[in-house]
Amino acid sequence: MISTRRLFTSFSLAAASLLALGQAQAQPSNYPAKPIRWVVGYPAGGGTDFLARTVGAQLSRQLGQPILVDNRPGAGASIAADNVAHSSADGYTMLSADNGVLVYNPVLYKKLPYSADKDFGPVGMMGRSPLLIVASPQAGLTDAKALLAALQRSPGELSIATAGQGSPHHLALELFQREFGVKLLHVPYKGGAPALQDVMGNQVPLMMLDLPSGISAVKAGKVVPLLALSGERIPQLPQLITAREMGYPAVEAYTWQGLVLPSATPKEIGARLGTELQKAMADTAVRQKLFDAGWEARPADAADMNRLIDSERKKWQPLIKALGITLD
Repeated sequence: MISTRRLFTSFSLAAASLLALGQAQAQPSNYPAKPIRWVVGYPAGGGTDFLARTVGAQLSRQLGQPILVDNRPGAGASIAADNVAHSSADGYTMLSADNGVLVYNPVLYKKLPYSADKDFGPVGMMGRSPLLIVASPQAGLTDAKALLAALQRSPGELSIATAGQGSPHHLALELFQREFGVKLLHVPYKGGAPALQDVMGNQVPLMMLDLPSGISAVKAGKVVPLLALSGERIPQLPQLITAREMGYPAVEAYTWQGLVLPSATPKEIGARLGTELQKAMADTAVRQKLFDAGWEARPADAADMNRLIDSERKKWQPLIKALGITLD
């Protein structure tokens, strides 16, 4: 018969071996040992999906493991955020986190299935896209001055489409109206694609657009860019005037994308991914692909991403609360 002491010793040795194996697997020298899942809170084929797949392909080459994009759209990307927040914190699940997930949702929703403050650890920033106002070619508006003149003639009558209630596009519209002292009729859609289709078809004369969602339409002349809500001119549209140039420096709005992990992920793994992400974002081919798709590569480390989140919350959350915008 095997003694209790021998059994205890055997179990102890087995447990110690498993612990040592787990610790070894957590070390960056052994990471990653299997494919990584990259969760995206928007549909396949959109701007966020393109960014993840472009950067993910380069990261995969650097890390020597497949990176599998997992699209989980819905509820302002909170479905995807919830999935990652409650995934194993082992470095094999990460999330494309935008200003919706980290800045807007905490005040747009009374109840969220995740905590933007506690559930995620930033890896780093990837890119951003300024928002711009575009018009249907049939609207007869050719530039920002013509737009403002039309708004002054008919306050509250011109319709403008956005990607949805509480979206970055909607909030940029509210900021534009407040600072410029104008009023438009907001038409929220369920996504940017149907909104863009209706603007190109002149069902709605105006749209608040993020460039990755409409760069092909802009280049083809299917919509007319009127005004960029950015601090400097958009590199892909250098002829387009900015709100800052018109004397409204506070009217600056972007969609941006960073990469996060579950907050309990070992710091060594987060640091390794952060280093590799910066390397991927510096790749010339990656940057060109993003530029062509309407993105501006804006790599930054985890500390800078935290600072951006903090400044964005101070800017946008009071506006959302003042307007009383809620989504549940």
